[in-house]
Amino acid sequence: MEGKSILRDKSYAFAIRVVKLSLHLQKNKKEFVLNKQILRSGTAIGALIREAEFGQSRADFIYKMTISLKEANETEYWLLLLMDTDFIEEKLAKSLIADCVELIKMLIATIKTAKDRLLKTEKVK
Repeated sequence: MEGKSILRDKSYAFAIRVVKLSLHLQKNKKEFVLNKQILRSGTAIGALIREAEFGQSRADFIYKMTISLKEANETEYWLLLLMDTDFIEEKLAKSLIADCVELIKMLIATIKTAKDRLLKTEKVK
């Protein structure tokens, strides 16, 4: 896709961090249940953003971005749980949580902007 998307780039970098965390949880902690959850939700954020880029309509774009936001919120939950159960160190968890919260804020702003644009085009019709 042409053009630069900070949200796309940051969500991809976050997914890489989540995959590496997943490998750590499997190999060093022998944790598989929570690991599956964090891997699924943490990588879904960026995948949904990529899907939204080619949405069939502005409403479809908003829908996919909203699902991505839900996945980001869920990912934050799993990160907190992994930290509070000592599966990952607090420093690592807080770094990942900060990245996740940044994605949440960016997604909220993106969804708000898209909804505002949708309302403006509906008023013009």
